[in-house]
Amino acid sequence: MNLQLLHPKSIVVVGGSNDIHKPGGRVLKNLIDGKFSGKLYVTNPKEKSIQGISCHTNILDLPDVDLAIIAIAAKFVPDAVKILTQDKNTRAFIVLSAGFSEVGREGKRLEDEIVRIVESVGGVMIGPNSIGVLTPHYHGVFTQPIPKLNPKGCDLISGSGATAVFILESGIPKGLTFSNIFSVGNCAQIGVEEILKYLDESFDPETSSTVKLLYIEKIDKPQILLKHALSLIQKGCRIAAIKAGSSEAGSRAASSHTGALASSDTAVDALFRKAGIVRCSGREDLINVACVFMHPVFHGKNIAVITHAGGPAVMMTDALSKGGMLVPKIEGHHASELLQKLFPGSSVNNPIDFLATGTAEQLGHIIDYTENHFEAIDAMAVIFGTPGLVEVYEAYEVIHQKKKSCRKPIFSVLPSTLTAKSEVEFFLSKGEVCFPDEVLLAKALSKVSRTRLPGIPEISEIRINEVAIRRILRDVPNGYLKPDDIKILLDAAGIPSVREMTAINSEEALKAAHDLKYPIVMKAIGPVHKTDIGGVVLNIRTDDKLVSEFDRLTKIKDVSGVLIQPMLSGIELFIGAKYEKGFGHVILCGLGGIFVEVLKDVSYGLSALTPQEALDMIRDLDGYRLIKGIRGQEGADEIVFADIIVRLSHLLLVAPEIHELDINPLLGCGKNIIAVDARVRIEKN
Repeated sequence: MNLQLLHPKSIVVVGGSNDIHKPGGRVLKNLIDGKFSGKLYVTNPKEKSIQGISCHTNILDLPDVDLAIIAIAAKFVPDAVKILTQDKNTRAFIVLSAGFSEVGREGKRLEDEIVRIVESVGGVMIGPNSIGVLTPHYHGVFTQPIPKLNPKGCDLISGSGATAVFILESGIPKGLTFSNIFSVGNCAQIGVEEILKYLDESFDPETSSTVKLLYIEKIDKPQILLKHALSLIQKGCRIAAIKAGSSEAGSRAASSHTGALASSDTAVDALFRKAGIVRCSGREDLINVACVFMHPVFHGKNIAVITHAGGPAVMMTDALSKGGMLVPKIEGHHASELLQKLFPGSSVNNPIDFLATGTAEQLGHIIDYTENHFEAIDAMAVIFGTPGLVEVYEAYEVIHQKKKSCRKPIFSVLPSTLTAKSEVEFFLSKGEVCFPDEVLLAKALSKVSRTRLPGIPEISEIRINEVAIRRILRDVPNGYLKPDDIKILLDAAGIPSVREMTAINSEEALKAAHDLKYPIVMKAIGPVHKTDIGGVVLNIRTDDKLVSEFDRLTKIKDVSGVLIQPMLSGIELFIGAKYEKGFGHVILCGLGGIFVEVLKDVSYGLSALTPQEALDMIRDLDGYRLIKGIRGQEGADEIVFADIIVRLSHLLLVAPEIHELDINPLLGCGKNIIAVDARVRIEKN
């Protein structure tokens, strides 16, 4: 990023027009209306004057210019860029024109040529196929609306111009303000990652926006995104993002549970989780989260729902509860005291309902008591509309004043967007944001609450035998590792595994069973999904049973031997990993055995994991209570389980050739957690 792009002293619109319904005409009008303070030029071979500005019919007639905003046919863009870079010292470009890589091979060739020319002089380019850039310095977009820019508003980076426009359309009516808007188009040179990098490296806690909104269609440089998102969040920023294009046409063919459960979208989830980015599913979701971000940060889950309308309060309470938030009962001396200040029939139990006839003064009392006396409450949601019988300016003024004075955040749900349109506009004019729907607010609060902020990276005390790991991987071919090699890897990583022996004939099987002691388990070696083909036999207790089952197992297609292990018991757990290009290894954990396939109750993390990240993954599982142990059944120690997950993470750092890994099940009983079965697939280079 350079100063010519961000703070140009001169701009030329190449392909400017008097027709403001064309991109070249509208972007010029927006620049003029935005009162760009530098020198503004325009080129068009058919015009002498455009929108009051003298027009250059030939680019060669221009003086030197910092930034070129280009709105001409794709086939003419390379020549224009070449002249500007070589003859006019232009080092920054915003290419609005379409017809490049998004339309096919020839368009991609043109796009690559433009990038080559720009980079040959150390320049930067946004686009092509972009709506432009909107900053306090210049309005370089050809779209509407143009929001009133606020240094403390949101920075928006979008991979889609139309989506950026629609995000603005959604946010502005709720009072959301914006600071900078970047539409990166085809990301031919600069993408979302590079813009975020700039916002991080130029961040000033006094003047920069602390809210970043992202719309992403592809993540080309996930490590750059992770690095700078982490950095911004640790500087006090909050980030919400939509990652589109997450679905896949059918399940990809996979040879393991991890392969079936993990995908590129799983990697995105894991990256966002590691960075502390709130992932949103759509525009309204993104805007509602952004509006939550515009309030003070609060820690806790206890919400007071304050309303004069019972139905919305019930719906919000339901939505908060489903999202993991709490609406705790309010009672005691102060609750009784507050009730005396309200009309008969009111309730302060929470939701606090002061009836349709409730006054602005009563609303003020409720907020004061919630702020000063109800210590269990972390934040307030005020739902206040009108059926049109009275104006509600006074109530909205109370909310505004209390938001300024209260320590606890107050979230405003103003549902009467038509009946109280003037009052809502009055409220927003004071720099406030509001929510038109209580359930959407509840969902946004829950989503923000569930997104953990990244901590300071921990220095791990875990040590693994890197020499032994590299020795094994140096000599093995691509494909699945043999059980003996897997055993060495697990031992080297410090992951406890069951004693086991391999047999290729019944005599060896009998010797192994006597060494390991009955009861034992027998597993076919070779096939990947052993259970599906009857390749696993449990609880063998006699020599006769062992011999007959050994004979049966060795007749199964592709079986090269039989693995023999002691029969163990405990809760079945699962951990796995899959390499995703650019992201690194995605690590999964959950309940093991058939629960992996049936429930698909897994958590995801991006390697390398810290002990706290591993614990968070375990605690996010729906089956966490089973892991803790219920109804007298001993569970598995979560600290030991987390340690195994972290050890796996360290193994993957030392062994990036591991493309896919399953340890399923781990049998857990208290602090004793042992890997019973594992498969590891190697892909070198």
